[in-house]
Formats: sequence, structure tokens, C-alpha cells
Amino acid sequence: MQKVRWGIIGCGDVTEVKSGPAFSKIDHSELVAVMRRDGAKAQDYARRHGVPKWYDDAEALIHDPEVDVVYIATPPDSHAAYTLQVAAAGKPVYVEKPMALNYAQCQEMITACGKANVPLYVAYYRRSQPAFLKVKELVESGAIGEVRLVNIRLYQALQPHLYENGLPWRVRPEISGGGLFHDLAPHQLDILDYILGPISSASGQGANQAGLYEAEDLVTGQFTFERGVMGSGIWCFSVAKQQHTDTIEIVGSAGRITFATFAKDVPVRLETAAGVQEFLLSPPMHVQQPFIQTIVDELRGVGECPGTGISAARTAWVMDQLVNRQ
Repeated sequence: MQKVRWGIIGCGDVTEVKSGPAFSKIDHSELVAVMRRDGAKAQDYARRHGVPKWYDDAEALIHDPEVDVVYIATPPDSHAAYTLQVAAAGKPVYVEKPMALNYAQCQEMITACGKANVPLYVAYYRRSQPAFLKVKELVESGAIGEVRLVNIRLYQALQPHLYENGLPWRVRPEISGGGLFHDLAPHQLDILDYILGPISSASGQGANQAGLYEAEDLVTGQFTFERGVMGSGIWCFSVAKQQHTDTIEIVGSAGRITFATFAKDVPVRLETAAGVQEFLLSPPMHVQQPFIQTIVDELRGVGECPGTGISAARTAWVMDQLVNRQ
């Protein structure tokens, strides 16, 4: 492809700033069509973002001859079905995270895209952001020696007001695959997959302690990477506001690295015998733009995207193990 023409299925909140505008800001890339089941909202999005076409029917967008690649930005319960439709049309797929409701659906998506001979990308965009690339560089350069262990801690405050007028889809397992753990933890597990390689074994347990919804609001787990590094994680979404924690710690034989996954103003911190160094590397305005650039580059034959369906499925498998999903 000399120019990659994009269509979006599901132009909701995630596409307003994080991803949508980036498609037309990247060289050799253009957003040409959007779809939403509510046609009025699709039309409004197209008007505000200067998109030539809008649809209220996904099939129409998928089969539009001017759409080369489809970005699926709907909730997870429809990711698999839409991916199969796009693959059947012979077009590359870019799908939001988490990749699907579970690992089994991820495998269906990979198989369909493989049979159609089209690439499948998943929006684990932190693989292309400066802060996480810095962590990867520090690990690979031996800045902390041989990596021994990893700790993940994500604690968020209980927010009962969010559930007073109906449950958001993110805490409805039939739509999201689980609760906030399924929405947030995949980013952490995926970036560790990118930095340290695949996880080979994992186990855990989940519980609902606050009772605001049925999905887990607490998950604890342990895991081991293929390279022998061992890890643990605690994800709790029912603590007091002052207990908010967003930390990943990578400990090596000669030091440690700590960094945040979601906070924008927390530096990557390197601690060794030589002292402490901090690197504050903020994400771009459109956080998915560097990652989308790698997709465009790969489709044009001038680069490679670091996040595929295969790598994303590994994270889905780990998630299933951590909540004991069979």
C-alpha cells in the first residue's frame, strides 16, 4: 500500500483523542469512514473529525472499496465477530484491547486472519511509547544486571457513584470479559511480555469484596516467564483514594526499575549502586499514534508492528489463568 485508508467500527470515546485523529496525522494514512450503530452519532463524529463517510452498518463499511484496513473499536464482546467479518473481506484488522472475551476467541481470530492471509494487530500501544521503550532499553542493556523478578501493583479507589444508574460495560463480564482487571491489567501484562518475553505459566484467584457488581474487584496472581523470571501481581479496585497505586517493579541482580503504567507524570526510575536516575517521558497527545505509525509502516513494507494478534493472545491466556477461567 502506498497510502493506508482506514475505516473505524465503533467510533466511541476511545477514538475521540486516543486514536481517531492519529489516522489522518500520520504520513501515508487517512481515515476515510466511520461506523456506529447510532447513525446520528456516526454522522456527528464524521463531521467533527472531517471524515468523508459515515455508516450505521458495519458490513457496509467493511465492504467499502475505499477502506483498506478496519479498526475495531467496539467493546470486547464483538471483537471476534467483527474480526472474522473483516478477515473474510480480505482486509487487515486492527482491534482494540483486550483482544476478545477470552483466549479461545483470540485463537478463532488468529485462525480466521491466517486463512485469509491478512495481518491482525491489537491496540497494545504502549509497546511504541517512549517511557516503556526506555524500560525495555534499560533491561536489554543490562542496566540492572540479570532480571530476577517482577511485581505489579494496581490499586484504585472505590467509586460507588459510577454504578448508581446502571453498570458500565467495563464491569459487565458478558461485554468486557470481566471487571476492571480485564480492562486495565492487560496493558501491564502485555508490556511485560514485550520487555521480558512470553509468560509460560500463571495462576491466581479473584474475588468480589465491595459487592458493587458481580465481576472480580480483586485479583492476585503469580507467573513465570519463559526466561525464568518470576512475577506476582495484585489488582484491587476497592481501596481508599489515598491508597491509589500504579507501579511495576523489575528487580535485577544489580538494581531495579520502577515505572507506572497509566499515570502520565511518573518517571521511569532506575536504581543501581551508582545512584538513582529518573526519566520523565510523556506520551503523545494521541497515545496510539506511534503504534498506528508502525502498522502503517508495516503495511507499506517499510517497517514492522510490535503488537500482533499472536502476542495479544498470549496476554489473554495469562488473564484466563489468573482468574481460573477454564
